[in-house]
Amino acid sequence: MGATHRVFGRLPLLRDRRPLAYLAALLLSAIAWWIRWELDPAFPPGFPYLTFFPAVIVSSFLFGRGPGTFSAILCGLLAWYFFIPPTHTFGLDSRTFVALGFYAGVVAVDIGLVDAMQRANQRSSRLADEQRQLAERTELLFSELQHRVSNNIQMVGAMLSLQQRQVIDPIARMVLADASTKLQLIGRIQRQLYSTTGEQVPLDIFLRDLMADLFAADTKPGVLHRIEAAPGIRLSPDLAIPLALIMAEGIANAMEHGFADRDFGEIAVTLTRENDAIELCVIDDGAGLPPGFDLHRSDSLGLKLVRSLTKQMEAQVRIETLSSSGTILRLSLPHRACQP
Repeated sequence: MGATHRVFGRLPLLRDRRPLAYLAALLLSAIAWWIRWELDPAFPPGFPYLTFFPAVIVSSFLFGRGPGTFSAILCGLLAWYFFIPPTHTFGLDSRTFVALGFYAGVVAVDIGLVDAMQRANQRSSRLADEQRQLAERTELLFSELQHRVSNNIQMVGAMLSLQQRQVIDPIARMVLADASTKLQLIGRIQRQLYSTTGEQVPLDIFLRDLMADLFAADTKPGVLHRIEAAPGIRLSPDLAIPLALIMAEGIANAMEHGFADRDFGEIAVTLTRENDAIELCVIDDGAGLPPGFDLHRSDSLGLKLVRSLTKQMEAQVRIETLSSSGTILRLSLPHRACQP
């Protein structure tokens, strides 16, 4: 359909070379006259225009209203002189007048319809070009907006980081450092959440890119990472961003506590969709949880954030020590959170 529309959009042909267009109409009229002349013995009386109508229609369709009108006049004169009794004369009586009037009416309708169709196609092509340009401009503006929002958020985080250096109190320094890290993380999430076309990126791609970004800035290259995510899952932004923050917090806790005494190990992230839930797991093979750990009583700012985000999402979260070694953070969302 697209190729057909593009072909029709280029009609009429030879717009910038009109003499050639009229010459082509002349040639089509001559061919129509020759065919009619050769088949004249096979035709019963009363069909003088039979081969001329296609010539007029094709001339109008390919070359436009002007050459089509020229072909209609020329074909009418040829039919009148050679095939309307008395032949080889331009005699005019009532019957000839009726025949010429019928011919003029038919070709006028044909040329008018073809011209209207071509004008509609040209308008459609112009609108398609304008829509394409508008889409490209919108895509560019959206991408620029995403970068500006992300950069502004990260700039606030950088300002907090600078302010942290001037604070003496260790608790305040820690709070400012954590807030700066979280803001810069939100900036990266905001940048990666949407594609350049404005569509929200599926979670498997979004989380994979975010995870790679987080580990690219880490100082422990010996800690491997992998992600296994079901394809095509989408969440609304007010759920996707908290989910990404919780994943990032799980990875940060694993790096800070699970691998505090060693520089090697593995962190795996899984995202699955069952009939009644969407589940995100952050699994590490580190040192595990300290004795007596209780997620809901922890004073850690990061875990407070996890609890707050989980409540906001109407989800459930658990952090448990694995039977062998390591830790698993398990976040479960109701299936209704998933976009179709």
